[in-house]
Amino acid sequence: MDSQKSHVIVLAYPAQGHINPLLQFAKRLASKGLKATLATTYYTVSSIDAPTVGVEPISDGFDEGGFKQASSLDVYLESFKTVGSRTLTELVFKFKASGSPVNCIVYDSMLPWALDVARNLGIYAAVFMTTSASICSMFWQIDLGLLSLPLKPQTATVSLPGLPPLGRCDLPSPMSEPTSQTAYLEAIMEKFHSLNEDDWVFCNSFEDLEIELVKAMRGKWPLVMVGPMVPSAYLDQQIDGDRAYGASLWKPTSSQCLTWLATKPPRSVIYGSFGSMENISAEQVEEIAWGLKASNRPFLWVLKESEKKLPTGFLNSVGETGMVVSWCNQLEVLAHQAIGCFVTHCGWNSTLEGLGLGVPMVCVTERTDQPMNAKFVEDVWKVGVRTKKDEVGIVTREELEKCIRGAMDGESGEEIKRNANKWRELARSAVSVGGTSDMNINEFVVKLLEGKKQ
Repeated sequence: MDSQKSHVIVLAYPAQGHINPLLQFAKRLASKGLKATLATTYYTVSSIDAPTVGVEPISDGFDEGGFKQASSLDVYLESFKTVGSRTLTELVFKFKASGSPVNCIVYDSMLPWALDVARNLGIYAAVFMTTSASICSMFWQIDLGLLSLPLKPQTATVSLPGLPPLGRCDLPSPMSEPTSQTAYLEAIMEKFHSLNEDDWVFCNSFEDLEIELVKAMRGKWPLVMVGPMVPSAYLDQQIDGDRAYGASLWKPTSSQCLTWLATKPPRSVIYGSFGSMENISAEQVEEIAWGLKASNRPFLWVLKESEKKLPTGFLNSVGETGMVVSWCNQLEVLAHQAIGCFVTHCGWNSTLEGLGLGVPMVCVTERTDQPMNAKFVEDVWKVGVRTKKDEVGIVTREELEKCIRGAMDGESGEEIKRNANKWRELARSAVSVGGTSDMNINEFVVKLLEGKKQ
């Protein structure tokens, strides 16, 4: 293969949950003979280590502190559009001068302006969706005018092709509360409005996982499933030594966690983590803490600000039964034989990791796409239990304990374990040689190896 004819820049939004799947996609492309370069912001570039992928900085206009430097989300996104467009263009010219010209930009759907950069340069453009295809289908239908925002007050259930009936509590927060997330919603809708202008539209999912949607939308929209984007060691082993994403904005404590897990019986430990972006209230942390203790099972809990929020005396009261850490390598933990349940916020990456590693889930959701992912976890894939919130929006300790038992004990727990094993095998099949996702990626690679966009 002539890699000089096929160089892809993969552009990620600078958040952990966006960098991980896009970096993994870049590694997949590199493993199939393409030259792949991840472009990310100056603030995040030093956190990335992926030997098979080049890493280059571009500017979002806030090089010292990223998003935290900006006065608002609107200001940040507008700055990233202006400065990012210019510095991404400069990066493409840099590679052209070095004899390794870029012929495609794969970009995060949160950065729709990258399409204009690719168009102006006369190269291929591929957008990468970091949510489920089901979520994508809802935004697509909003753009077509088939679903209107804000929803009418009397709308109790939303029914759309290929999706189960969705109550208001199941909807992504940009739909259930559109006025609270206007900047994100505008960026999302801008992307869906220009979807047909992209040469490819990739989604981090796989066909079997959302098969009813695939059937309903076949021939109607351009989405191509290429997931799950999980390091190869945990699924198909096609990429040697690929055991981690290669990006971490926080310092993990994996060796400590694995040493502790090694002392626990198989399938006995509850693993709890609520993602890289969540800011859980002290009241909710207290309820989770006592709910975990009440389960009478060992637990490993990732809590970034534990010293500020854990109830006084909690750690002393659980002793060796529980471990609380600020961050860990989630994949290594989920893959450990001691893990029996994953208490998760149901962000899409965590949901795919739970599915891909066959771990039963308990869903404690907050916002964005999490409620809808949890709906699928419980009602469609049947691999977990979704917690209910009280009248002030808190998951109580009693509710958490009940749901953990439902996911791990009795007939319901056995059914969930069987289903989790089934989805693990289907996820592996999708990305293995000859699987649906693997073949979709191969078609993309073959097209790029033909050379420049005509």
